[in-house]
Amino acid sequence: MKIFNGRAATEEYMSTHTLTFSTPEMTLKKFALWLGESITLKGYDKQVPRLISYLKDTENENVSSFLPDVDETFKPSGAVTDMFKDSTSQNYNNEKNLTINQIVCPKCKNILKTTSKFCPRCGTKQ
Repeated sequence: MKIFNGRAATEEYMSTHTLTFSTPEMTLKKFALWLGESITLKGYDKQVPRLISYLKDTENENVSSFLPDVDETFKPSGAVTDMFKDSTSQNYNNEKNLTINQIVCPKCKNILKTTSKFCPRCGTKQ
């Protein structure tokens, strides 16, 4: 059975293209166009879509290792980590310490401001 190695394709695209001014929608469109570009491969007489280079025979291999990582949980990084450093390092299991402008995340019990749309610790929508 042939399978599309989405993980390898995604990693190569993300490592070779700048995403500075791209929205997720633009990134997806550019990725799709990139996969469709004609390239020359060994074993083929003519140019083929780049997608063909990511097809792999999988006889005894774990198929899930070829799928792209689509985990959509919030994982703060870079400046976001620094911005939320104080609030993400605290975990309050008791609600007695709350002030008027704070609420508790139902998932991780982190104290939040009442205006928070997402928990900076676990990413749960409030």
